Formats: sequence, C-alpha cells, structure tokens
Amino acid sequence: MSKHWQDSKERSTPFTLLTIRWIALHLGRPVARLLLYPITLYFLLFATAPRRASMQYLTRVLKRQANWLDCAKHIHTFASTILDRVYLLTGQFSKLDISFPAENIPLTYSKNGQGCLLLGSHIGSFEVLRSYAVSNYPLPIKILMYEQQAPMMVQVLNALNADVADTLISLDGSPSGLLKVKEAIDSGTTVGLLGDRILGEGNDKTVICSLLGEPVKMSTAPVLLASALKVPLIVFFGIYLGGNRYKIRFELLAEEVTLNRKTRQKDIQAYTQKYVDILEKQMLETPYNWFNFYDYWQKDEQ
Repeated sequence: MSKHWQDSKERSTPFTLLTIRWIALHLGRPVARLLLYPITLYFLLFATAPRRASMQYLTRVLKRQANWLDCAKHIHTFASTILDRVYLLTGQFSKLDISFPAENIPLTYSKNGQGCLLLGSHIGSFEVLRSYAVSNYPLPIKILMYEQQAPMMVQVLNALNADVADTLISLDGSPSGLLKVKEAIDSGTTVGLLGDRILGEGNDKTVICSLLGEPVKMSTAPVLLASALKVPLIVFFGIYLGGNRYKIRFELLAEEVTLNRKTRQKDIQAYTQKYVDILEKQMLETPYNWFNFYDYWQKDEQ
C-alpha cells in the first residue's frame, strides 16, 4: 500500500540542514557540492520508498529499466537544487547561470497591472524564479505553499531572506489563504502554486489524466482557482541543467479558464490534461528534474 505524499516525513534534522547551510555560505559552492555525493549515497542506500519511487518513475520516462546509477543521478539532481536554494535566497545569483526566455509572460501581464496564476510543479526549482523576482526585477510575486510537508527545511531556508519568506501564502485550508490570493491578484501580483500534488481526496478535487501512458490522479484546484479569479494560467519551469546552470521556461496554458455549466467536468478535465501534457513533454526532455519521490501513479495500491 503506497502512502500519500503528505504522509512522507523529513529525513533531515535541523542540525544537518544548518550545517549544510553554514558550509554553503562560508566554505563556498564547490566545497558544498562535494557534500552532495555522500548525501546522495545515504538516500540511495537508506531511503527505500523514495528510491523505489525513483526507479519506477525513471523506468517509465527513460523507456527502459532504470538502474541504481540512474537513481543516484536523480537524487543528486534534487540535492543540487536544494543546495542552490541557499544561494538563491541570499541573493548570490552570480554563482549561478540563470537564463530567461525572450518573452517573460508573467512580467508582461504584471506591467499591464494584471495578476495571473503561475502554475509550477515538482520539476526543477520554483525558487529560481521566486528569489530572482524579489531581488532582481519588478515582478510582484506570492507563492502558495503547503509548509507542513517539510517544515524544518522551509524554516531553515526562509530564515536566509525575510523578503522572500514574506512572499509565502500558507496553504493550510483556511479561507484567509484564498482571501490573500484574491487580494494579490487584484493588485496585479503573480501568484504561484504547484499543480502536480493533491491536497485531499474527493471527486470534485481530482480528475484522472494520462501521464507517460498511465492514468494518474491530478488536482483540479489550479483550474478551478484560475476560473474563479478569471486570470491567465501560465505554466512555469525552472530547469536545472547541471553545474550551475538553470533555464526558466514559461508557457501560456490559457488566457482565461472558462468552464461551461453544461460541460464543466469535461472542461476541467481538458484544462488539467493540457497541463499534464506540458509536464510530460518537460519530463521527457529533462527526466532527472522530476522530484516527486513517492508512488505517484499509485500502482502499489492496485
């Protein structure tokens, strides 16, 4: 029986996270990156469930049987993005090579005074945009986040930059969170959220989509939120390319999400599948950037 992603527990300790943060800030990125190898080995050997999920995913996306080396590369890629959050949050962008597309879609809307929803995923790094937006160009941004999944990591990293931490809107299920989203959108702010995980169950909260040739449950929340707010829905990726290189990508999913009363469920399905198709294309291009280390397709439950 597989576990829901919210049931997964942090394997790090505050001391470990603080130690890595200290090394990253005081001994430099090259030394800190050396630590990623023993960290990768530890998780490869002892994090059984994430390793199994990684193998299952990589076998699908690589279209061959994944091996331990593939899994190690997957974990190392994830660890690299976590380490780089330290530099992103402390504004040390010179250590990283971040490339932006010629057309910055959310910034265009923002300059016209229009808020939008920026739909991310656990592909690459969302932090690469959030920190850069706060520090380097005038893109007002707020991020919807479920902090309870990794509270220690959130606390340790957000302590590095109060301005970036202030962009957070906690996804705790209370009406105040949605009110803050509405206020942000009305002021022309971009609101980012991750669309590839489900908060809660129920027929109205999920739809079945096809991802890498297999059915998977996906959240309806991003589509419903965009429809209610009547704002553009933009898909975002901050892809890690290895070394110190990141590439930011935007794709407009819908100028406005329109749900017809007679075909409402079908429309929700279509918009969500379009998002999943965009995810799949990116997964195939950069397979080691997918960071959902649990039984995503819930095959163990069948």
